[in-house]
Amino acid sequence: MILLLLKLLAAHFIGDFVLQPKKWVVHKEKHKVKSKYLYAHIGVHVMLLLLFLGFKHTWTVVFIGVTHFLIDWGKLAFSTPKNSRLLFLIDQLAHLLILILAYYIIEPFSISWSNYFDVQFYLLLLFIVLATFVSAILIKMFLTPYINLLNLDEGKTDQSTEGEPLPNAGLYIGVLERLFVFGFIIANQWAAIGLLIAAKSVFRFGDLNKGNNRKLTEYVLIGTLLSFGLAILCGLGYTYLIVQLS
Repeated sequence: MILLLLKLLAAHFIGDFVLQPKKWVVHKEKHKVKSKYLYAHIGVHVMLLLLFLGFKHTWTVVFIGVTHFLIDWGKLAFSTPKNSRLLFLIDQLAHLLILILAYYIIEPFSISWSNYFDVQFYLLLLFIVLATFVSAILIKMFLTPYINLLNLDEGKTDQSTEGEPLPNAGLYIGVLERLFVFGFIIANQWAAIGLLIAAKSVFRFGDLNKGNNRKLTEYVLIGTLLSFGLAILCGLGYTYLIVQLS
């Protein structure tokens, strides 16, 4: 059963991300439904589906092709520079839902949600939240006195070598690095955590040393150690509780 779903997904992602040149995307965004590449794109999807399915389930392939066209047309019709990323996510989600529906049409299945939302699921969800957003708040609260010190000295420090940070970049970097550390601990890949620390040190602390700002360097070092430490604690706590539950 799962082989059919894998074929549908493979055809979709190859058609959308591998066999769709940038020129096609630009032309579609400019000419919308009048773009010849929109129809070529749908043709690529249909051919991939026919090949992967062995030229069987023809009407299901037609259904996927028509809905793919309608979804892409809707995205092109309502896309603006401000909502393009959101519409991309909605577009891909809609395509995946159609593929699951097509899979159900060919091979009906039932889902027992109780098997997915069990104790292990909520335990994992809890520790992911703890390792990401809860840890971010704790780190921010701990570093608040140091942030104030840096602000007080802001007028005295030479910031000519410092660039403007991206909005919320620090938050996203921290969340991602703690997710990586948490995942590495679950997979028992401690060496990967060392590589992650080394990579961050090369990119971050090299720039800080060039800026010759000792207080900022120490502030970042404290924040990094807190971030990795909390992620490690969450990973160890999760693995311990999983073992106890099993």
